[in-house]
Amino acid sequence: MNTNRRAFLRTAGVTMTLPLLESFGAPSAIESPKRMIAVCQDLSFIPKLFFPKTEGKGYETSAYLDKINRHREDFTVFSGLSHPGVDGGHRADKSFLTGAPHPGRTSFRNTISLDQVMANEVGHQTRFRSLSLAVNEAKSLSFTQAGVQIPTIRNAASLYKKMFLQGDQKEMEKQLTRLQRKGSILDLVMGQTSDLNKRVTSSDRERIDQFQTAVRSLEQRLVEARAWEKKPRPQVSEEMPDYPDDKKQFFEMIRMMYDMSRLAFQTDSTRVITLFLGGVVTPGIIFDDGRSSGDYHNISHHGKDEEKLKRLQEIEMVQMQMLSELLDELKGVEESGGSLLDQTMVLYGSHMGDANIHNNKNLPVILAGGGFKHGQHLAFNSDNNAPLANLYVSMLENMGINKSKFASSTGTLTGLS
Repeated sequence: MNTNRRAFLRTAGVTMTLPLLESFGAPSAIESPKRMIAVCQDLSFIPKLFFPKTEGKGYETSAYLDKINRHREDFTVFSGLSHPGVDGGHRADKSFLTGAPHPGRTSFRNTISLDQVMANEVGHQTRFRSLSLAVNEAKSLSFTQAGVQIPTIRNAASLYKKMFLQGDQKEMEKQLTRLQRKGSILDLVMGQTSDLNKRVTSSDRERIDQFQTAVRSLEQRLVEARAWEKKPRPQVSEEMPDYPDDKKQFFEMIRMMYDMSRLAFQTDSTRVITLFLGGVVTPGIIFDDGRSSGDYHNISHHGKDEEKLKRLQEIEMVQMQMLSELLDELKGVEESGGSLLDQTMVLYGSHMGDANIHNNKNLPVILAGGGFKHGQHLAFNSDNNAPLANLYVSMLENMGINKSKFASSTGTLTGLS
């Protein structure tokens, strides 16, 4: 742990965060809200070091899973999952949470992402419907009903300000005025499109209907934003993180985003988070001891070169260790009936099965927490993969959202309960 991280986290027993308070919109103790964070590592993992060789409850752990093995009863590892029709190598990132096929084609149109289905149901209960985060990359995992990408927050300090820094009365009034102005513009747009609706073809009318649905959704969000702007933000004792400018501080950036995600859940600022880890644009990674890995993307295309494989394994080992740290932090927050991890689904994986060959099959996927019965390796057919969207339907049910179909799903995921 370096100095910046110490400054942010402090030490156990010194750093304290106020608990959720019903007076400020938090759920009562008996409700224990469900949450979800989805993390996508865009350069995947070396398959033979990630997947266990055996399946079931008594599976033999792998080199990478050994890093999180102390949480064995709190997660399930999957093999043989993918999105049917999703190809395109790196470009499949935009389909990781949507399952929309053929993201590499010029005619590609995306669909709504898993997190936004959740946000549409539970987002009105928190200050932020959802948070879309990224490290070293502008790409987002989150897409609206119309398939439009939701912009990301790429700086943990900016996220801290957004969640916890309260402006003075004058600044609040300015923000409310801005929100009111946006609402007035949307009213004008709706009026114009309604007039246009009378003079267009049925095909165009369908497009206008979709546009108006999106505008109505935005109007509702503005109403919610105006209401939340008048409420005090949560108070936390953690200081604003000193987020590094150097892309090579990849690990430190991830740790800070994990810390902020835990804080967001702990203060009930949101219940839905996505985090994209942009390894492709990471020029090299600085380890805690000061060594540099060399270009991360180049190393991922190792071509079975032993030296590259060695460096790649070291990078991926640290990423698994950081996942273990995230689970530790979520476990360390006590809530009614258990820990924060018990109420938080942690989806961790990649849109590529093997970055070395740009393969989008047999994706590395872990699901931790959320109250599921874990401690197993659920292995599906490695040649004829089961739909990853089946896992998403199970996750939606866990969130209390009754949705029998999502993307390519054929039902809930067999073996997960």
